[in-house]
Amino acid sequence: MERSRVKDWLTGAVGMLLLLVAAVVVLWWVLSDPADDAGGGPVQPSPGDAGTAPGRQPPDDLGEDDVWLADLVLDAGTVVTPESRLRDVRALAQDVVTGPAGLVAATVTVDATVPFEVVAAELGDDTVVSATEGGQAMVVRTVEVLGRELRAVATGTVEVVDGRLLVEPRSIDLGGPDFLSQGTAAVVRRLVTIEHEIEGLPSGLVLQEVAVQDDGFRAELDGVDVRLVP
Repeated sequence: MERSRVKDWLTGAVGMLLLLVAAVVVLWWVLSDPADDAGGGPVQPSPGDAGTAPGRQPPDDLGEDDVWLADLVLDAGTVVTPESRLRDVRALAQDVVTGPAGLVAATVTVDATVPFEVVAAELGDDTVVSATEGGQAMVVRTVEVLGRELRAVATGTVEVVDGRLLVEPRSIDLGGPDFLSQGTAAVVRRLVTIEHEIEGLPSGLVLQEVAVQDDGFRAELDGVDVRLVP
């Protein structure tokens, strides 16, 4: 229960930061006048000068107290929650509206790196996850089979399955003769299989692509009608 409260507080804090940035932008826009080199009076912008990107316009039903932002970009070196940690996070939200429903974006795209140590901790304290040749991931872990401890080295290709990051071993080496490795591989396979759900981001984002890089798994997520701040 306490962990859930902390997570909700952190999510709310990030949302309030985004909302504050949006409020400052809107306040500056309202209080300031366009620069006029000729020294004349205020210039009334035409609908075509609204500053929106081509093809995107504010919604027709925008309320008097609502605010619309064409784009909202967030860059963060690290994002931490009680249950996860992400690095090099870049989020792009488009068609963002503030209103009674909170801060809602029509579309959101997020690129983030899941550090290897975060994934390794889910498998066990003695686990090491790293990148290896061919864009694959390697898992090194000491496993117990039939009362004996064996050092397992597994390699596999990362993929997206049911919205989760999955690395299922293509090969498992237990350091013994071939017949020993083949005979016990099925037993240890589940102990070195990575199945990770990315957390710490607004609900509604779905994992689309993932790749192995030197410091972790680079993931791309996107979503539609994502509620950034309640």
